[in-house]
Amino acid sequence: MTIVTEMAPLAVVDDLADSQEHWNNWPNAKGFDPEYEQRTPVELAVTGRIPAYAAGTLYRTGPGKSQVETEEGQTFHISHWFDGFSQTHRFQIIDSGESESTRVLYNSRFATDELVEYVRKTGSLARLGFGQKRDPCKSVFNKVQSEFEPPSGPSGSNVGVTLSVNMPGLDVQPEDESTERWGSAKGIRTLYAKTDYNKFKKLDPETLEPIGLASQESLHPELTGPLAASHARSDPKTGDMFNFNLELGQTCTYRVFGVSAATGKTTILATFPGTPAYLHSLLITEDYVLLCVWNSHVNPLALENNSFMDSILPTDPSQPATWYVVDRKNGNGLVATYQSPAFFCFHTINSWQEPSKEDPTKTDIVADLVRMDNTEFISSLYYDNLISSRSSAKEFAAKRGDALRSTITRFRLPGLPSSPSSDILNATVEWSSCKSFSPELPTMNPAFVTEKHRYAYATTFRGEATLTDGIMKFDCETQETRLWAHHGHSPGEAIFVADPAGVSEDDGVLLSVVLDGLAGNSYLLCLDAHDLTELGRASIKGVVGFGFHGQHVPIVGLPTGDY
Repeated sequence: MTIVTEMAPLAVVDDLADSQEHWNNWPNAKGFDPEYEQRTPVELAVTGRIPAYAAGTLYRTGPGKSQVETEEGQTFHISHWFDGFSQTHRFQIIDSGESESTRVLYNSRFATDELVEYVRKTGSLARLGFGQKRDPCKSVFNKVQSEFEPPSGPSGSNVGVTLSVNMPGLDVQPEDESTERWGSAKGIRTLYAKTDYNKFKKLDPETLEPIGLASQESLHPELTGPLAASHARSDPKTGDMFNFNLELGQTCTYRVFGVSAATGKTTILATFPGTPAYLHSLLITEDYVLLCVWNSHVNPLALENNSFMDSILPTDPSQPATWYVVDRKNGNGLVATYQSPAFFCFHTINSWQEPSKEDPTKTDIVADLVRMDNTEFISSLYYDNLISSRSSAKEFAAKRGDALRSTITRFRLPGLPSSPSSDILNATVEWSSCKSFSPELPTMNPAFVTEKHRYAYATTFRGEATLTDGIMKFDCETQETRLWAHHGHSPGEAIFVADPAGVSEDDGVLLSVVLDGLAGNSYLLCLDAHDLTELGRASIKGVVGFGFHGQHVPIVGLPTGDY
C-alpha cells in the first residue's frame, strides 16, 4: 500500500531560472556543478516550523563542482558523480524560545581547493579516482602536468562521502576531559570526512576548512590495506566504532576491527582471507560485526593503472554472496560464515539478533539492506546519465529498466553456532519490497541500531527524474509505504532526528536538503517522520550540490552516529 503525502502539479520551468529543456520537466543540472560557497554563516529564512528538539548541527558532505576551467582555455569535466570535488555544509539549528520560530544558520566550504588548482594548471586529475574516464586529449597537457607535483595536503585529497563526529581513536582530548564520545556537554570536538579508500580528512567543525589527513593505520599499524567502508558503524550506547580494512595481494585479507570510544584503543577482532570486493557499508548487532562480501568483486591488478570502476568485475550470479559473522565482545574472532544468492548493495540499514524461528534455544541474525541484482547502478551514475539537460541523460532515462531498481530486502542468518565454526551455512531472503520506489540512501532512528526496527526511510529513484524524485517511509511490519514528492524538487538523504519526549520509534522529524530545480535554489526541508507532511523549510539563496551523507548532532540526545 502506498500513501502519497504531497505531490505538486506539473510546473513550467522559470525561463529566468533555467531556459534549457530537461527530462520530464524536472531540472536538476544546477545540483551537479554548484558555484555557491558560503564561508561565513548566514541566517536562512524559515517558513513553517522546525521543532526545537531538532536544535543542533546538521552536517552534509558530497560532490560539489564537477567542472574546472583550465589555463589552456579548456574545460575539464569530472566523469562520475562519485568523483565530484567534495564540499561540506553546516546547518546550525537554533532554538530561539517557545515564542519564536527555530532559527537556521548556514555555511559551506569547498574542500579540494588545492586539487582544483592542480586541475586548472594541468588539465588533469593527479589520480583517476572512482570512475573518472581517461581524457583522450590528455597528451596535450603532459608537459604541463610534469611541471607540477600532485597536491598532497588536506585540500588536495578528494575525501567526502560520509562524516564522523568525535571519531574514536582520532579524537585526542586533554587528560582532564572525559573520553565519552557523545553527550550534551561534550559538543563537537572533531569532524572527519571518510571515503571507501583508507583515508580520513580532518575538517574544522565550524569553518569546515580541511586541516589534516589520517588513515586507518593511525588507528592500528596493521590496517594498511587500501580499501575500507565509507560507512563505519557505531554502537548507539557506547559510541564504539567498527569497520574493516582490505589488504590486496596474492592473498587478499580482511581485518575487521573496533575502536573503543572510552579508551581510543583499536582492536582487530578477526583476520581472514576473502574475495576482494567493493564494500561500501557493513552491519553490527549487539554482539557481532556482520561483513557481507556481496557481488561487487574487484580485480586488484586492474587498480594499478585504472579507475576503481574499471576494477569491478561483472556480477556473476553463480557466485554466492558470503556473510562473515565476527564476535565484537568476547574475542572469539570469526564465528560463522554464511552464503546467500548473489546480489549487490551500497547501503545497509540495520541488523539484530533474535531467537531462532526453528529452535528458540539458538540465535538468528536478521539483516535489512537495500539490495540490487548487480552493479549496473554504479555505471548509471556518470554525469552524462544524471544531468537532466543533457541529451545523453534523456536517452538513458527513457530506456532505464528494472535492472537498475533496488529493493529493501530482509535476510536471515539462522542458527548461529554456539562456538566458532568453519562450516558454510545458508542465509535466506525473507522478503523484498519497494521495487517500484527503487529506494536508496536509507536511514532510520539511530536509537534502534542493533535492535529490531519497524521503520526505514530512503530517497526514491522512481524514474520521474534522472536522480532522486522523492522521500519514502517504509513500514517493515505492514509493508506500507508513504511518499513525499514534489515535482521538480530533488531531495537528498533524509536524516532522522528523534523527539526526546517521543514514545514511538517514528516520533521525530526528517531533515533533507532539497534542490528546487524550477526556482534554481535549495532549501532544508523538515518533514514529520510519522506521515511525511512538511513542517517547515529553511530557504538558501543558492544551490547546495547533490551530496551523499550527513550527521545531525543535537544539543541534547543521540546523534546520527556512524552508519
